[in-house]
Amino acid sequence: MKTGIHPPYGPVVFRDRAAGFAFLTRSTLTSERTVEWEDGRSYPVVDVEISSASHPFYTGTARVVDAAGRVERFERRYGRGAGR
Repeated sequence: MKTGIHPPYGPVVFRDRAAGFAFLTRSTLTSERTVEWEDGRSYPVVDVEISSASHPFYTGTARVVDAAGRVERFERRYGRGAGR
């Protein structure tokens, strides 16, 4: 890597306030706000809207919604598996 062109890469806490979940990782993001982590050290904290703790795909609350019967309309129009 070239020196002097990359942003600093260090530990950051990402916090999902909606789910009450936080995790420590490394990132180039930074923040003026800090939080004291479980190890007693202070790290920059970045608040996120959604994380794996609150996203419907990861929590298992996702639903498949077929608005206006699009699948059925497609099958009526073009048939189902008629050797095409």
